[in-house]
Amino acid sequence: MTSTEADANGSTGPAVTPDTPQPETVPQGDPNAVTNHDLGIHGYAHQKDAHLKRLRRIEGQIRGLQRMLEEDVYCIDILTQVSASTKGLQSFGLQLLEEHLRHCVADAAVKGPEAIDAKVQEATKAIERMLRT
Repeated sequence: MTSTEADANGSTGPAVTPDTPQPETVPQGDPNAVTNHDLGIHGYAHQKDAHLKRLRRIEGQIRGLQRMLEEDVYCIDILTQVSASTKGLQSFGLQLLEEHLRHCVADAAVKGPEAIDAKVQEATKAIERMLRT
């Protein structure tokens, strides 16, 4: 059969052999996939929807703080909500940092020592900022 003849599934595309180069893609849902920053694919790409949902929940907590102040809620109750909101943001930040290390730093490792040094330094500075809060 030639590459233009129909295969068993009726496809008429070119035949793919083990030697045929495949385009580089990042499988959705693969947490171990290396990213491609040149294409705008970042470490958080496989969980983007979950991250957005989480941030919307945190946003709701912040709006809840505003309502609590407007309704003159007891100080300690507001502080409890502040603590919950802060913990939510910290947890989100740690998840994003983990994804950065797992994907973005791994991507830099493929590119060479200078790239990995730059990404590790970038991650270290991000950790320092997170620890100051």
